Amino acid sequence: MSRPEWQEREHAHIARADALTAGHRERARTGRRHPVEDFLFTYYSYKASLLRRWHPGAGVDLAHAPERMMWRWYRPGDAPGSARVDDDSFRVQKGALVESVVRLLRATRDRPARFGCFGLHEWAMVYRQREHRHPVPLRLGQDATDAVVEAHDLRCSHFDAYRFFTTDAAPRNARALTRQTQSETEQPGCLHANMDVYKWAVKLGPLVPGELLLDAFELARDIRYLDMQASPYDMTEWAGDPVRIETPEGKAEYVRRQREFSERAQELRRRLLDALPRVRPRIDGERRGSPVA
Repeated sequence: MSRPEWQEREHAHIARADALTAGHRERARTGRRHPVEDFLFTYYSYKASLLRRWHPGAGVDLAHAPERMMWRWYRPGDAPGSARVDDDSFRVQKGALVESVVRLLRATRDRPARFGCFGLHEWAMVYRQREHRHPVPLRLGQDATDAVVEAHDLRCSHFDAYRFFTTDAAPRNARALTRQTQSETEQPGCLHANMDVYKWAVKLGPLVPGELLLDAFELARDIRYLDMQASPYDMTEWAGDPVRIETPEGKAEYVRRQREFSERAQELRRRLLDALPRVRPRIDGERRGSPVA
């Protein structure tokens, strides 16, 4: 990739990243909080500055890029003065992580999507609970919120949502979930599994083209809005009108948008896996390994 070409892509990437994080950075400066958008920077613990760093992905020589040799995970390219991602060193040092992420991405991609959970994981997190994770009033009040949980089957398939269920809610789930069985239960209809595509893109670091990283971040942000609109909290001030999943109309809207997000996430999973061709031969010949933390 010629220097003018890769610099143009890098500059466009930085501008896009800055636009995506402008609100969060301004709120951080003034001490304000947005319970929908700022969640992405607290739950995942990745700073906004991380999104500004553009990588071309593995296997691409950046022409006339001596400054890249100061970056971690870069080595000289084939042409004099060029640089490329040192995917071999990344694999040596982080091979177990890469392989476990790939396994989970594949397992989730290949599993049929299920759309019958209606976002009740957020309701299960406040079930019979007087103190809540978010300092926001419940839209229906505590008793009516509990009644919604009791009127439905809980079908959560994502461990990192299930682990926040209240003590009374956890036994109501169709299956007890564990970290060890995550790759067996993760499925592409789940909002949180699809938000996590962003997490996996970050963990794969320089192997992932910058544009793909920002696409994954945008998907996570969009999903987070539905997650909170369908939650038991009154998020009108930050997320607009609620998706009333306690009604047939709300359920239909939730499932429609859930399907759209699932399609976007599946495309991102395919792109992530396509960005990692060197990983495939070793993984295909190995048994299933340890789950992803």
